[in-house]
Amino acid sequence: MAANNNPTVRRRRLGAELRRLRLASGLKSSEAAERLMVSQPKISHLENGRRTVSPRDVRDLCAIYGVTDPQVIGSLLQMAKESGQQGWWHAYGDIPQSIYIALETDAASLHTYEPVAIPALLQTPAYACAVIGETIPPLTAEEAGTRLKVRLRRQHRIYDPARPLRLWIVLDESALCRVVGGPDVMREQLEHLNALGAEPHVTVQVLPHAAGAHPGLSGQFSILRFTDGSTAAVVYLERFTSDLYLEKPSDVWHYSVLHDHLQAQALSPGSSREFIADVTKRYIDAASHP
Repeated sequence: MAANNNPTVRRRRLGAELRRLRLASGLKSSEAAERLMVSQPKISHLENGRRTVSPRDVRDLCAIYGVTDPQVIGSLLQMAKESGQQGWWHAYGDIPQSIYIALETDAASLHTYEPVAIPALLQTPAYACAVIGETIPPLTAEEAGTRLKVRLRRQHRIYDPARPLRLWIVLDESALCRVVGGPDVMREQLEHLNALGAEPHVTVQVLPHAAGAHPGLSGQFSILRFTDGSTAAVVYLERFTSDLYLEKPSDVWHYSVLHDHLQAQALSPGSSREFIADVTKRYIDAASHP
């Protein structure tokens, strides 16, 4: 995915769903183009997100693909309507991870494995500030402030009363033991983590070092799923320079199975809260005995 804004991300998701519906109908792109009396490149551009999809395009394509479910058609029409709207983050200028933020904003659920740090959506301001402060290359105070504001704004999705983001986080024990910002910052962070883990739509599991080798040793990943009539899901792999977005069903299936295995090897949510509380006590002791 090579986009920097929400409209392009939504166009890609809409295009991917239209492609899925075409394939389900058994039509080739050239055959769809012939029935619509348009060029084959237009169909390709619509499916690849390189061209805006109009409501008329949606209705015409649904008609030739045999889609009659009003809920599906309505969802696709809504996606077409929203594809021209800018996301809230545009007010902050050119920021990293804008593609991911667009997906996260639209997602219904997020399954994540984090091996070394607390996930951004669960970070306290102090913890987030300490993490951002170690960015390479170093940021100016203004740039760091902007990134902190964006990170905290992203967290609104957790508390959205209309559609709170369903989170399922598997954390390696290393993320709890890595001292970011000092003992006081870690104490506050872990208390916040346990408070969020008690929310009905947030699940936090700890994968202790005692579990030994496990499938997540290859690194961090996130799986985003949506409930707008699209069956598509996206796997996000955060990297130092170029992040990766995997959309092939086989890739999504592979990482879904991987997350299932990590859940099975991790402590239960209740035992994880107790584990986090025990680590928190260590930071309390460390802060009182510097």
